[in-house]
Amino acid sequence: MSCANSKELRRTAVTFTVLIVFVNTAIGQSLDSLVQRAISYSNKKITASLTTFGDSVEYPRSTDSVGHWITVKPNDWTSGFFPGCLWKMYALTKDSSFFHAAEKWTAGLEEQKSNTRTHDVGFIIFCSYGNGYRIQRNDRYRDILLQAAQSLSTRFNPNNGCIRSWDNKKWEFPVIIDNMMNLELLFWVSKHGGSHKLYEIAVSHALKTAENHFRQDGSTYHVVSYDSTSEEVLERGTQQGYSNESVWSRGQAWALYGFTMAYRETNDERFLRTAQRAADYFTQHLPSDFVPYWDFLAPNIPHEERDASAASIACSGLFELSDLSNEASSKHKYRRAAEKILASLCKPPYLSMGTNSMGILNHAVGSRPEGTEIDRSLIYGDYYFLEAIERYLATSERR
Repeated sequence: MSCANSKELRRTAVTFTVLIVFVNTAIGQSLDSLVQRAISYSNKKITASLTTFGDSVEYPRSTDSVGHWITVKPNDWTSGFFPGCLWKMYALTKDSSFFHAAEKWTAGLEEQKSNTRTHDVGFIIFCSYGNGYRIQRNDRYRDILLQAAQSLSTRFNPNNGCIRSWDNKKWEFPVIIDNMMNLELLFWVSKHGGSHKLYEIAVSHALKTAENHFRQDGSTYHVVSYDSTSEEVLERGTQQGYSNESVWSRGQAWALYGFTMAYRETNDERFLRTAQRAADYFTQHLPSDFVPYWDFLAPNIPHEERDASAASIACSGLFELSDLSNEASSKHKYRRAAEKILASLCKPPYLSMGTNSMGILNHAVGSRPEGTEIDRSLIYGDYYFLEAIERYLATSERR
């Protein structure tokens, strides 16, 4: 190669590198602007909800056909998300009114620390008291978290190595992919004064889920039913997906997020690889606006409902997965996917701006097969959206 050609190639390479930096900077600035607008909008929506609720002792779960919140009792699996939203709004804005509201709404859930009837005690208590403890290091909150973890651990079956998800007669011992999320309570408590046995239970459950919930292509089953007396798998299927062999998008998001968290808590490379498998399937099957349909294999795509809650859960998980991944290429891949999802969620039609919804995000689906909460705002979609923003800002500061 001639000296002239070599110099020309170097100039081209430098120009191309500068162009990439310029484009990425422009994209980052644009997303920064969208995120700040979304924070301001979320502030207004949650403040309006607080005014509407007044002294209510029930918690928002989903919106109705005219956009008003439908509320539920403290023992509903979604009750911890509204207090969690309040804690996250305080973290994002430092507005003391959110702090005081978060304390009030969190306090209403204390009795759930002794709830042994559901695996969702993790969602209920960790999203409320866990976020509260992170902000104010309240010893009373820690004690409540310790009790909740003990309650959750009573659902562990040493014969099959799993925590039972549901108490019903349809399956002998059902374990749902969502249950990965509740392991965070066990991991946290085992490191903050609780028994190491809680850590071992969480690891056992995660390993069994990695082994039995995943297909070869990285997609996941919603429900795996075990024999109660052994490790034998009796059935694999779904409750909220289109079919037993389809891929429910929120379940895939739970897997992505849950195994990323498990890797963070254990540094076990098996969990990192599992999280990446779940993430690769999720991101490779997204439509052009990066918000998934309620099931990746629903039969009438593109005429199926989207699920913004699945997008927000995955978005938050992807920011953390990018942060924890070992290889630069993986870090970049997951970061870019998270940013693309977040950009879509920060704009209409997913941001509820200009609509009657009391929620922050529109176009989420609770359970399409059961005909419930279809094309609505869902409080957990809002919660993980705010968490995704929180993680975006935190990781942007370190870049």
